[in-house]
Amino acid sequence: MIPHISGRPRRVLVTAAALGAALTFASPSAFATAGPTNHSAKAPRAAALATTADAAAAASQSATWAAGTRAYLVITAPGDTSAVRAAVAANGGSVFSYFDAIGVIVAHSTSSSFAATLRGVSGVQKVGATRTSDVPADAYNPALPNNPAQAAPPTTEPVRSDMSQIKADQAWAVNPGSASVKVGILDTGVDDQHQDLAPNFNAADSVSCAYGKPDTRPGAWRDVDEHGTHVAGTVAAAKNGKGAVGVAPGVKISSVRIAEPGTTLFFPENTICGLVWAGDHGFKVTNNSYYTDPWQFVCPNDLDQAAILEGVGRAQQYADGKGSLQVAAAGNENYNLAAKTTDSASPNDSTPVTRTVTNDCKDIPAELPGVVTVAANGTNGTSKASFSNFGRDIIEVSAPGESVYSTVPGGKYASLSGTSMASPHVAGVAALLASANPGYTPADIRAKLAQQATDLACPADSRCTGTTANNSFFGEGRVDALKAVGTTPPPGKFFENLTDVTVNDNATAESAITVSGVTGNAPAALKVGVDIKHTYIGDLKVDLVAPDGTVYTLHNRSGGSTDNIVQTYSVDASSEVANGTWKLRVNDNASADTGKIDSWNLTF
Repeated sequence: MIPHISGRPRRVLVTAAALGAALTFASPSAFATAGPTNHSAKAPRAAALATTADAAAAASQSATWAAGTRAYLVITAPGDTSAVRAAVAANGGSVFSYFDAIGVIVAHSTSSSFAATLRGVSGVQKVGATRTSDVPADAYNPALPNNPAQAAPPTTEPVRSDMSQIKADQAWAVNPGSASVKVGILDTGVDDQHQDLAPNFNAADSVSCAYGKPDTRPGAWRDVDEHGTHVAGTVAAAKNGKGAVGVAPGVKISSVRIAEPGTTLFFPENTICGLVWAGDHGFKVTNNSYYTDPWQFVCPNDLDQAAILEGVGRAQQYADGKGSLQVAAAGNENYNLAAKTTDSASPNDSTPVTRTVTNDCKDIPAELPGVVTVAANGTNGTSKASFSNFGRDIIEVSAPGESVYSTVPGGKYASLSGTSMASPHVAGVAALLASANPGYTPADIRAKLAQQATDLACPADSRCTGTTANNSFFGEGRVDALKAVGTTPPPGKFFENLTDVTVNDNATAESAITVSGVTGNAPAALKVGVDIKHTYIGDLKVDLVAPDGTVYTLHNRSGGSTDNIVQTYSVDASSEVANGTWKLRVNDNASADTGKIDSWNLTF
């Protein structure tokens, strides 16, 4: 069964609803797509728009939309762009917004010769159309997204296997993240009323950047799909006993909606607005689970696309220079980003054509300098998710991306798959690093994500090249939240077995860990971390067997039809000598449901 991946936002597999370029499984555009749903799971526009000294200010323009209006990036030297803005108006265009700090102007025009004419103007460095479709009339008087009614909150908050894989469940006890750390969710928007997101939501720094200009009206940031809300929950759903918990449940999240309603596409001007906003509003980390529409790969030999590459690149550099690290999903096409040949998905706002591309063409923002590019792991934590893009020296780290359970609008929850789901795990770990190390720069956080990652070897797949320490499928490896908060398990104190052991019907399975280098007896609170994948845990009895054969029961046929045991148990093993071979014993006591011991660990 193909996982549910969201479509438009990037790097999700087709999500329950098609998104723009989100990186779930995905709509024709550029952001991470989401995955399958788990079976067990227009108001008038306000005149006041946010302005800053250096970033996006509203300009005089016609109040009446005209058919044939297209959007353009006009690139000039950073600083005072007034002369070039005047040239825009004098040559058949209007200024929609501008970002002086990076020398980018967003212009609208109905003239088919506008770009060619502007390219001949003094001070203009590049000009490029940002779309192959008309700017929607909504750009001039945006409707506010719906504020959905909220479902009753759930009464439980089980730890999910994705959190255990990256040791987030262990990190929470050390440092759940600081409320002074702000994470920007650049996406389809966020349902700020969701019971798992409201405690950590930062409305003061939330905004809509749809169409390329900040709209700070309350609620403009809300979700026009479900992708952004799902991503937000993975980063920082509150640890409140309800529904789901995020990697960094103590940090603050802000919504920067860059997807346009209806299409859920993420056009370049929207991305630029969002990245500049992130820099100006002190976001330590942003999550970018999308690619910038309408081009899956942006090629510098095309005049329009060259302007896009320059404009979005400048915005990323600006945010980075202001202390903001960008984390981005790698995409869901099972495509080798280090050996590009064709693109059949672009332009996704009109009629896609198949074109030849080379490695000079970039998937942005994922392939921009300084951005952390994230691949997706499969459910076992050590394989590449089948849909995940890959590429030697392009993928930096990996994280869980299949069947990730998180928040969706209206107080609800869903399981989605995609690199869109992997990226926010990394953004959450980055937020934990920033929480534990307030002085870290984006470069510091990026380096630590790589250094602390768990190495993953290549499978038997010729497309995976490189070493166990760094390869085309996983980059530096799977991120580690426990190391991010400064608690690296001391030598001789933490032991883990990641080898899968099949649990058959009416049979017993065992997995062993040999402990050495520990003085004396085991502690009175020996931590036993268990990850068992099974479709009916009511069949199972799970025991810890000490080196002398003493049996400690952890789980005894409870839980009924619930799937999987992902839990850390505390065992009084103070009468046991620590060193020796410990076993996890799993008895299956019925037919029709099987599974495996995915991993388990001991912490002394």
